[in-house]
Amino acid sequence: MRVVILGAGLQAQAACYDLVQQQDVTEVVVADADAARARALAQRWRDPRVVAATLDAGDPAAAEALLKGARAALSAVPYRFNAGLARAAVRAGCSFCDLGGNNDVVAQELALDAQAREAGVTIVPDCGLAPGMVSVLAAHAVAAFDRVDELDIRVGGLPQQRGGLLDYSLVFSVEGLINEYVEDAVVLEGGEPRRVPSLDDIEALEFPAPFGTLEAFNTSGGTSTLPDTYRGKVRRLSYKTIRYPGHGKVFQAIKRLGLLSSAPVEVDGAAVRPRALFARLAGPALDRGEPDVVLVRLTALGTRDGKALRRVYEMIEYPDVEHGLTAMMRATAFPATIVLLMLARGEVAAKGALPQERCIDPRRFLDELARRDLVVRIQEA
Repeated sequence: MRVVILGAGLQAQAACYDLVQQQDVTEVVVADADAARARALAQRWRDPRVVAATLDAGDPAAAEALLKGARAALSAVPYRFNAGLARAAVRAGCSFCDLGGNNDVVAQELALDAQAREAGVTIVPDCGLAPGMVSVLAAHAVAAFDRVDELDIRVGGLPQQRGGLLDYSLVFSVEGLINEYVEDAVVLEGGEPRRVPSLDDIEALEFPAPFGTLEAFNTSGGTSTLPDTYRGKVRRLSYKTIRYPGHGKVFQAIKRLGLLSSAPVEVDGAAVRPRALFARLAGPALDRGEPDVVLVRLTALGTRDGKALRRVYEMIEYPDVEHGLTAMMRATAFPATIVLLMLARGEVAAKGALPQERCIDPRRFLDELARRDLVVRIQEA
């Protein structure tokens, strides 16, 4: 079967690695606006099934032509292109998933539901780590309860060792990081959606050694479609990003100083967008290239058979040094390729545009994670 990866960045590299491990994949097309970058990725894993293509993600006609004949496609390009690419996939008769990251874009994709059903394809946005994998874990958790009172999701990508500016090292783009810290988060309180400021509500939490005490605070995007899916079904739902202690308060100050604002300000007669300037300066400073770790904890509280129940899902993921894949690359790209392969293999029965918590089999998904050495430990009490 033929599948397509749109984009040739870090996550695309990990996605391509995972796809060439699958015997039933006959061709992986890697498409990027930068032809040289697409060729480099096509050659990285030394597999003749991987071929390069040049594509401007903002050209819907070219995207449609590329996707025709493919079983499914994964978008690993900036989220602003995903709605247009999803429309092109529907016209091409190709199922589609993406790494997402923006609720407005996801809403545009989900609005394609009728067209996708008519075309006999499935569109599944927000399929990375968070948003992404945690939504499937949430579905698995909710199904284990008669009533869910609280669903708390905590996720972080960190350098394994503290040090450097802000005890942080970039594990994805600085623009993506800023976006998480600027936009409001959406939670459930009393079973109803509510917007809360990012970087607020800092809490302490404990992880096994060597991490110890960490902190977590509100960030945008992680809940994705969960507040809509579980409105009135889960009393309280929250998502927070995990960092080393002190990081949140520093970024609160940076934000309140206006340094993350996109509104231009005049400086010596020139219009300057503080956010763009901050990204330009902070990106290189925070891109330390340190070995990373991904921490995931999802805690569900509720009742089953009339008894109180607490269920905890936890994953601690390290890099694959042998293949040059960071923990964040594995934890983000592999959940997306699992969805891609389920779409391509016809294992997702539902057609239309759907959040993954509504159409992906959580048990099968967890089995596929384990096959990739992404082990989610589940404990009940």
